[in-house]
Amino acid sequence: MGGQGRSDSGTRFYAAQEPRESGRRPLEVVHIPPHSGACILGSERSATAGMALSDRDQAMVRALWNKMDTNVCIYATEALERTFLAFPSTKTYFPHWDLSTGSAQVKAHGQKVADALTLAVNQMYDLPNALSALSDLHAHKLRVDPTNFQFLVHCLLVTLARHYPGDFSPAMQASLDKFLSLVTSALASKYR
Repeated sequence: MGGQGRSDSGTRFYAAQEPRESGRRPLEVVHIPPHSGACILGSERSATAGMALSDRDQAMVRALWNKMDTNVCIYATEALERTFLAFPSTKTYFPHWDLSTGSAQVKAHGQKVADALTLAVNQMYDLPNALSALSDLHAHKLRVDPTNFQFLVHCLLVTLARHYPGDFSPAMQASLDKFLSLVTSALASKYR
């Protein structure tokens, strides 16, 4: 059971229940205050033109990625699961898949997302070229609406904040958000 909702104060929250036998912690409700910067979607994300990652931003992103180590796939998979629950329209691109929590198909796609993000971390200096093939694939063959990248990025930020609360300072969030905005922009570049 999961989904998106709003509290009486207007705070957005995302929740999902996951089977406990998977060995992973169940998904928890994560409250995101309105205008916190954690949920920047739509036209605000397209403002990445001319944005560059500072040396500090790059160092912070790399440090968290190194800390995640082999768990990147687990968190990418969890972010996909959250995306499918919080933004049901994203499921339309996977009509033939089992999108239930823990499915082999979602895990396999989570690995692809993790590999692409790790490539982006390793080639931050040239994201458009590093992600050019993926941009072509999603724009021309798969025809994925680029808004879905923003949904996934949002859910990835929520997932990482949940698993690394001690590391997820405002500065870390800003650096990750900037990095993931640039990744989204690079992935959407072939849509123009």
